[in-house]
Amino acid sequence: MTESDARQRIEFLRTEISRHNALYYVDARPEISDREYDGLYDELKRLEAAHPHWITPDSPTQRVGGQPLKEFKSVKHLKPMMSLDNTYSFDELREFDGRVHKLLPGESVQYVLEPKIDGCSISIRYEDGKMMIGTTRGDGATGDDITENLRTIRAIPLRLTPPRAGSGRAIPRFIEVRGEAFMPVQGFRALNSEREKRGDEPFANPRNATAGSLKQLDPKVVAGRPLAAIFYAVGAVDGMELERQADVLNTLKEWGLPTAEHWWVCGDIEEVIRRADELQALESKLPYEIDGAVVKVNDLKQWSRLGTTAKAPRFAIAFKYSHEQAETFLKAITVQVGRTGTLTPVAELEPVLLAGSTISRATLHNEEEIKRKDIRLGDTVIIEKAGEVIPAVVAVVPARRRPDAVPFDLYQHLHGKCPECGGPISRDPEFVAWRCDNIACPAQLKRTIEHFAGRQGMDIENLGESLVDQLVEQRLVYDVADLFTLTVPQLAQLERMAEKSATNVVDAIAGSRGRDLWRLIYSLGIRHVGEGAARKLADHFESLDALAAADIEALQRVPDVGPVMAESIVDFFTNARNQAVLAKLRGAGVNTHHLNEPKIGSGGLLEGKTVVITGTLSRRTREEAQDELRQRGAKVTDSISKKTSYLVVGAEAGSKLAKARSLGVAILDEEAFEKLLMK
Repeated sequence: MTESDARQRIEFLRTEISRHNALYYVDARPEISDREYDGLYDELKRLEAAHPHWITPDSPTQRVGGQPLKEFKSVKHLKPMMSLDNTYSFDELREFDGRVHKLLPGESVQYVLEPKIDGCSISIRYEDGKMMIGTTRGDGATGDDITENLRTIRAIPLRLTPPRAGSGRAIPRFIEVRGEAFMPVQGFRALNSEREKRGDEPFANPRNATAGSLKQLDPKVVAGRPLAAIFYAVGAVDGMELERQADVLNTLKEWGLPTAEHWWVCGDIEEVIRRADELQALESKLPYEIDGAVVKVNDLKQWSRLGTTAKAPRFAIAFKYSHEQAETFLKAITVQVGRTGTLTPVAELEPVLLAGSTISRATLHNEEEIKRKDIRLGDTVIIEKAGEVIPAVVAVVPARRRPDAVPFDLYQHLHGKCPECGGPISRDPEFVAWRCDNIACPAQLKRTIEHFAGRQGMDIENLGESLVDQLVEQRLVYDVADLFTLTVPQLAQLERMAEKSATNVVDAIAGSRGRDLWRLIYSLGIRHVGEGAARKLADHFESLDALAAADIEALQRVPDVGPVMAESIVDFFTNARNQAVLAKLRGAGVNTHHLNEPKIGSGGLLEGKTVVITGTLSRRTREEAQDELRQRGAKVTDSISKKTSYLVVGAEAGSKLAKARSLGVAILDEEAFEKLLMK
């Protein structure tokens, strides 16, 4: 075989193998047997071994390669991966429909109903049709780079299939696709059978098996797991616009990405309900586990008008099937202490299997919720997965209640004392919560230090939860100011700490002394004061001493500072213990003044302008965009008014867009915003 013949044969085999992958995973109509497929694959491997200079990264033989990783790198999603609100009842689905129509008055609304696959969310970036990077969902803003693991999944194409001329949408230069990695039911059973034969612990359920597989640092291990994937959404994209969710699903399939076999366009919410029932009836016949259905508004332009809440989109909701609930016995109620001293009751349960996981604890939220649901010790309760992670007690079974069960009273339950430090507790009526009044409470101190050192606070690297726990438990710190007195020898003696690690921590703490005033204000954990308010307080008062001396009236002259926040600030700075901590911070050399942040030139187009950002930006986070604006002399605010110079609009913009239009405010899309930053 000549070199030219070998190259042609290699290209033919790659194309043919990719075609058969699509026929198997996308169209569910394989044309050849597994043995014939393996024959094509083995021939390609032999030819590439004989002609290694023709091997390319997107060859089917390169799905598993390279050495095991030491750790996963973090990758920022260009467009956040938001979670969905959940419902278990048809009445709540109708309420969702009512909210949609209220926000879209007079408009016709269609929905798309899709299966909610019980797997792990993933995002994959393709450039010029080639798979470049794959990530986990992570916290929605940042995920782990698991590219090599996802490359082992045959259902995921390494190269998108371009449509035939005139038959579909061209593949854009750049696109993020979102989907779910999962383990098919048959593959899961076979894997567990093999593990049991080897004497290994079987996986609890397909979702756990999938999550455990994707976390493997050696892609060769992942390649041995029967993983698959289904795609259902588009994230950031360059050079393509889609009008409907149905178009998204059809287009993804055209490009060779597997999509769900069963999904429907529904004319109204009653058809959604009928289709949800129909899907649940099919559940046992599906090749994968589902835990419900996802309902999305079909028109993508309506998505932008519906917008999002802080946690979830308003244009979609997850309808969870009833098997996500379980009954069990409430054995006890324990109480956890948070950063601000909030006491959170937790249900200690008789272990019960819920959606494949054994559950022995569940949140009770607060005493108000316990009373509303009339939850009592010894009750038989109904639990469900809240947000797919944290189980919650949603109801009791009154018929099974013991005659001697009495209403729960948190104060009496704790004998009026904090369960961690024994200090006094009091009720906060505004937040229907009980709090520990001892600011020196060890449980509060741990969470307070974590907040102080966090990325949006003093941004102290390497000061994680495990180290903070040791610092408090070993009595090396009694407040946040004590961090600045820590020494390398002290830290080096702690568990999992060596001299180099200890030096890094001490250096990071020292480096935080020069942070701007707004970071210090935010890191102090003053109730009601978030990052935005901290910035405004720093801009207005310019020093910690001036802020500490301000009364409620002076504080309310700061934009967006109302009476509740003002009172909270005054209470914080008049507290004797807080004053002592602040004195120690000053003594440790921590900056307490507003710094003149370096600006990129002066007199530019943004100098003195007032700018508001709405929606989700794809090229940078909102915080990064706000910093870029401030560095150019712009004033960044949260609310639209006649004084607003520009509204920067990202994806899924909310009501601010309509208000800006009504006021005649200049509106910039992301591309125009980026160009303005460069001028």
